[in-house]
Amino acid sequence: MNFKSSQNALTSASAAPSLKRRALALSLTLAMAGATLPLAAQAAQTSKWPDKPVRLVVGFAPGGGTDIMARAVAHTLSQSTGQTFVVENKPGASGNLSVSEVVRATPDGYTFLIAPTSVESVNPFLFKSDIDPAKDLTPVMGVGRMQMYVVARPNIEVSTLPELIEMAKKSPGKMTYSSSGTGTPPHLAGELFNQSVETSIVHVPYRGSAPALQDVMSSQVDFVFDPGIALPHIKGGKVKLLAVASDRKSPFFPEAPTYSDLGIKNASMDIWFGMWAPKNVPADIMKRVTEEMTKALATADVKERFNALAAEPAPLATQEFQALLKDERETLAAVIKKRNIVVE
Repeated sequence: MNFKSSQNALTSASAAPSLKRRALALSLTLAMAGATLPLAAQAAQTSKWPDKPVRLVVGFAPGGGTDIMARAVAHTLSQSTGQTFVVENKPGASGNLSVSEVVRATPDGYTFLIAPTSVESVNPFLFKSDIDPAKDLTPVMGVGRMQMYVVARPNIEVSTLPELIEMAKKSPGKMTYSSSGTGTPPHLAGELFNQSVETSIVHVPYRGSAPALQDVMSSQVDFVFDPGIALPHIKGGKVKLLAVASDRKSPFFPEAPTYSDLGIKNASMDIWFGMWAPKNVPADIMKRVTEEMTKALATADVKERFNALAAEPAPLATQEFQALLKDERETLAAVIKKRNIVVE
């Protein structure tokens, strides 16, 4: 081999690794570009959320408290985002049907659940289901809160809650309280009360808060843990308000004593409402949802519509909402077990 051909051979040999390195670099570049395409697409999708109607699923019939709250929020969100927020009612099984609907939904940020916290903190311990909201949904934030009021029949021979407790202890198993149904928050509030003050007041379940209150007003039942529908009747003197079944003062009846005022412990129970999403909704969309919801709950219109229900907007941040759910779940699961509460 002469020098020239040797030089050509060396050049070819040294070029081969160089070409391989270039090919490898090109392959890596293309691979990285391909990997970033889904992220870029997701970022683009997030930045334009919402670009189509958003569903707010409610597990109760139109006209109820949860439905009215959801519609108030949906109206305000539609105005602030320029996109339609639609309330879809999926009543049945104490809210469980709506939970199933949202669990099965695509996690793209266009389906959310608005519900009382009982769908997560109570229902799994009362109903047989393959779905557990604590595992199968993602809590977004708190939405609202109602307090309950200890409201007695108009002709009852007591004027205060301590007097009612004394009467109940003198006649074990003779006094009665009504509720909107077995396993509902007013029923659980009554069992927490029985447990705390060591009474044996008998529970009388009804199909809804209205008939439960009506029989108190007509003196068929001694008292009720009322979620706010009795407020006009309290003001009209048709029932007696004995206390707020909470440790916090009522904004509607600030003069009414609370459990804390009366030294009643471990019986306070407010009715909370919140928002959940399917699992794996993109974090940026979840952040945007909480921002928009927080702004909506601060508006005068939403506050006014909540107050008409004897409720208040309560925009709990995600972590606070998760802590509330955990605490409720532990407390109410224990009382359901101890008091042997069964839905028939």
